[in-house]
Amino acid sequence: MKNFQLLIKLLLISLIINVHAVEQKPTILVTGGAGYIGSHTAFLMAQKGYNVIILDNNPTNFNVIRIWATIIEGDYADEAILHSLFSQYPIMAVMHFAGFIEVGESVKNQLSFYENNVSKTITLLKVMIEHDVKTFIFSSSAAVYGTPQRVPLTEDHPRDPINPYGKTKYVVEMMLEDVHQAHGINFVALRYFNAAGALPEYNLGERHNPETHVIPILLDAAHNKKPFKIFGIDYQTHDGTCVRDYLHVWDIAQAHYLSLEYLNNGGSSTFFNLGTGTGTSVHEMLKAVQQTTLSSLSIIFADRRAGDPAVLVADADAAHTVLGWNADNSSLDNILKSAYEFYVKNRN
Repeated sequence: MKNFQLLIKLLLISLIINVHAVEQKPTILVTGGAGYIGSHTAFLMAQKGYNVIILDNNPTNFNVIRIWATIIEGDYADEAILHSLFSQYPIMAVMHFAGFIEVGESVKNQLSFYENNVSKTITLLKVMIEHDVKTFIFSSSAAVYGTPQRVPLTEDHPRDPINPYGKTKYVVEMMLEDVHQAHGINFVALRYFNAAGALPEYNLGERHNPETHVIPILLDAAHNKKPFKIFGIDYQTHDGTCVRDYLHVWDIAQAHYLSLEYLNNGGSSTFFNLGTGTGTSVHEMLKAVQQTTLSSLSIIFADRRAGDPAVLVADADAAHTVLGWNADNSSLDNILKSAYEFYVKNRN
């Protein structure tokens, strides 16, 4: 009996210690944390010892991430939910991924993009200010630059977006500069170039519906023997098709972690490009996918899409120097192999 009572006491003490340890973990809120880049970053932050709270209204990835994050299903601009979260949890930082992302759709439905990407971010920032949360990592985009005046693009390149999606990112960047000055919110805005790849071993990858990114579309076309449409073959590039800088999503996640550490250590609010500095054309990507999948693809040529610059390639020296970040996982071979493995596992 005494041994049983001792065992119960030891179990209770262990439970108290474990609960206390969880409470002592630094806590972050990840809006859009069930999405593509958000889920990878949330997973990394959990691995790094953070208590991760995900706020997302799309349950696509919920079953995958439920084991390592607390999931709240809802709109990231729902003030009641936000006030509850900031009151209930000791949130020390927000990583903001939520928002519409498809460039072509932004040209057709501009106001919905401004409402979802800008107006709702205003609400999020207002509630952060009310709860005295001072750290913000923003998922921005190379689309803020518009048509490049020079390549590769550095952070001091003029911001002159040519589509509503890029304009919404630009507006939020300007808002962050203002709330930093007025309310002391410290921020890093990460301007991604083209996110790609997956972590198939953790069942994390692209699950957009509808899918708009070129690599999963190409993989689906190759696997199902469907034609692939190339939008524009008359760009001023070496083969006439658009050139983009593809970056593995795990490297993007690493940049978020390093950005938070940078701000926690007193770093100044700023902007960083994330890319490899190497461009791949649509035609080159098509060839690489055929090699990865051992399939041939038929091609349909179509007119250019509105809002597509010819070349977007990053100069990421600032992120290398200031954050100590590198695109270690972003070889085209690694990107395609990981994306294809994820696609095969999840194609149904």
